Amino acid sequence: MTVGPPSVSAVVIQPTFDDLGRPLLDTTFCVVDLETTGGSPAKGSKITEVGAVKIRGGEVLGEFQTLVNPDESIPAFITVLTGISDQMVIDAPRIDEVLPSFLEFAHGCVLVAHNAPFDTGFLRHAAGELGLPWPRFEVLDTAVLARRALLRDEVPNVKLATLAAKFSEVTPDHRALTDARATVDVLHALFERLGSLGVTTFEEVRDFTASVSPAQRAKRHLADHIPDAPGVYLFRRSDGEVLYVGTSRSLRRRVRSYFTRAETRSRMGEMIALAERVDPVVCATALEAQVRELRLIDAHRPPYNRRSKFPDRQSWIKLTSEPWPRLSIVTRVLDDGADYIGPFRRAAAESAVAALHESFRVRQCTTRFGKVPRRSPCALAELGRCLSPCDGSVDAERYGEEVERLRAALHGDPSAHVVRHVEDKMTQLASVERFEDAGAWRDRLAAFLRGARRSQRLNSLTEQPHLVAAAPHDDGWEVHVVRFGRLAAAGILRRGTATWPWLEALVAGAETVSPGRGPCPSGLVEETEAILRWLEQPGVRLIEGSWTSPRWSTARHLDRYEVDRSMLAV
Repeated sequence: MTVGPPSVSAVVIQPTFDDLGRPLLDTTFCVVDLETTGGSPAKGSKITEVGAVKIRGGEVLGEFQTLVNPDESIPAFITVLTGISDQMVIDAPRIDEVLPSFLEFAHGCVLVAHNAPFDTGFLRHAAGELGLPWPRFEVLDTAVLARRALLRDEVPNVKLATLAAKFSEVTPDHRALTDARATVDVLHALFERLGSLGVTTFEEVRDFTASVSPAQRAKRHLADHIPDAPGVYLFRRSDGEVLYVGTSRSLRRRVRSYFTRAETRSRMGEMIALAERVDPVVCATALEAQVRELRLIDAHRPPYNRRSKFPDRQSWIKLTSEPWPRLSIVTRVLDDGADYIGPFRRAAAESAVAALHESFRVRQCTTRFGKVPRRSPCALAELGRCLSPCDGSVDAERYGEEVERLRAALHGDPSAHVVRHVEDKMTQLASVERFEDAGAWRDRLAAFLRGARRSQRLNSLTEQPHLVAAAPHDDGWEVHVVRFGRLAAAGILRRGTATWPWLEALVAGAETVSPGRGPCPSGLVEETEAILRWLEQPGVRLIEGSWTSPRWSTARHLDRYEVDRSMLAV
């Protein structure tokens, strides 16, 4: 364990009415970062490293760093991610020695962390297990602070790596002290940004978005006509342009909250200033509201909605239907007899294709071949990574067998080929301590498994021409008609209503839906996935049609390679 220079005692000053809040220059902060064996202490994950930097007035007062023996084996993917192995922590102190020292180091400070609930959650859990009282630390989350202080145009996200690239010379590397040092620089940069807005005390930093402006309150009348019902609401400019689309179980309460509560999202404050009208769309069920929200966002592309705006940017992996098939990344699913899985983000699709090319020796060139190609072999053929149909090295039957194995991995259980091949490569790289390369292959495998699982789930519903399902509701049953993965009708069957006449009327009035192509639904992908989540809820009953979960599940493989998002925030 290493501890930096001792901290300088802070002078405690009793504030007066003229001195509201603690100046940032006089506030001592302890910036902390942890490395762990997993994403949740409630699921048995343990701390493997603690790093902290104590600062005040822009100066470093001390540093704290130690590895921690978790008394259990560190998962391989965590070792790949952090570089911390079982051998490194075998002689390290255990958490019962480390935590008291850290609490003493951080005493009297404001705790700062990037995605603070993750770090403070582990520390509080460890204190509880050891029977140590948890100090009532004030906590500042630099991820939340960045999200409120920075514009989307400045940084694409608030991951530590993204912020450090803009504000720090320290590159986060999933080691606790390095990441804590990077967070210090980010914190100071955010304080400078807020200082230009007149925010100079800790209390102002904590609450600088908490006030409701008079202009915001003045628009409360826009919610006067909104009904108290579930549905979708659309904020519009004076010219009718849709600024924002949202959904709520209580439209009136939600819309009023935009004018009566502190808005923590800076762009929402800008949107409220521009809005001159709010239009409600009452829906029968929460699922219908969710679906209508997705469709309206897709139709209007509101500037203040961040998600679901560009479904056309999704990518699909395609196994072509030409004489010598190959893998391709496309943005549309066509009715061309090819095999498709997805959708993916473009980078994830490229990673997934890399995992597939590692496992199957299909050609990677983009040239179209005739049935009898006459070309020179490429470097991949010479390396044995392609069966080389271009120069006649393989006949159509042998190449077709490889394609069939690839097709089976795309639509069925990938364990026989993709998982085994990539795992072998990861093991080889890890054995020579090439952990970063092994981690890259882990990510490629996880990208493929996520896309394959998503495709299997979509197919299970998009293949169904007609489905009627019901779930318990406070007033009876909520009923949905689903056709080829698209919500065709929704309604509430209230108690005392004649069931079958009501159902017949609902089905008769349902939207006519044409089938989509392959795993691509007739509606939006997110709509089909919302329907799937609703169908998987306890208590849902099928009234007409049939639906089952996919026979092959990639989840059993994916769980081994997925890392909790809170751990990937850097």
